[in-house]
This record gives sequence, structure tokens and C-alpha cells, in this order.
Amino acid sequence: MNIKEKIAYLRGLADGMNIKATDEGKLFSAIIETLDDMADEIEELTENALDIGEELDVLSDDLADVEDFLDEIDLDDDWDDYDDSDFYDDDDDDEYACCGVCGGTDFSLDVNCPECGASIELDENDIENESVTCPSCGKDIDLQIDIVDADDDEDDK
Repeated sequence: MNIKEKIAYLRGLADGMNIKATDEGKLFSAIIETLDDMADEIEELTENALDIGEELDVLSDDLADVEDFLDEIDLDDDWDDYDDSDFYDDDDDDEYACCGVCGGTDFSLDVNCPECGASIELDENDIENESVTCPSCGKDIDLQIDIVDADDDEDDK
């Protein structure tokens, strides 16, 4: 017997007891209606879960096909066709010159001043110099990053 059939059985029992006019009868009737609504929701969720399961099976099969395809490709052989000049601009003295893939734009990073909160756009030179002056408040901001060893932090506890 499924949930809907069980609720129909309860409704039949309540009707057979002729208690609808009493306070308890009203309570039982409201409980049965709530159970009926819950059963409808459960039924809908079950159908959705089955649909999602079917879609997941299709995606899993597609992923397996992609994995099989990638296993067939020997990536090391493909990279032998390229050398460093394909990725770096040899004409520029900067060791991190743009490869041109991104459109040739220079590197920049936006940060907020810890003193006044103003937005500051950092470029490669600012990062190399490890400091910048906030154009709003004039405060010098240290850009050097301190590396903290996780093991040292645990020893302090």
C-alpha cells in the first residue's frame, strides 16, 4: 500500500467513526488533509528525483566518453610541437611578458587602501616595488606578502 492509499484508508476510518462534528473530528480531518498534501509533495519530489537520476546517468555516460577520448590522446606528444617562444614575447625584457593570448593587456590588480578604503589599481611595477602610495590619503602601503608556515601556527596553540 502506498502513502496515498494509506491516507485514503485513514479518511475512510474517520468517516466511519462519524466524528466530524466534534472537535476531535475537526482535528483528525485537518491532520488527514495535511497528510494528503504531504503525500502529493512527496510524490512530486520522488518523480523529480527519478528524472534527475536519469539525467545524471546520461551525464555520467557522456563524461565516460570524454574520459575515454582523453585517455587516447598522448598529451606529452602534443606539447613537443611548442617551444617557449610560442608563449612568451622574446622582444620584451620582462621575464613575464604577455603571450598575446589574452589580447596583450598588461597585468593590473585592484586593492583597497587599508587606511581610507579607496580603490587602488596596482600594476606590475607596483608589485615588483612591493609598495604603493594611496592617491587618496597619501599613505604608503606595503605590498610584501608574509608567508606563514601552517605547522608553526599549530605549535602556538
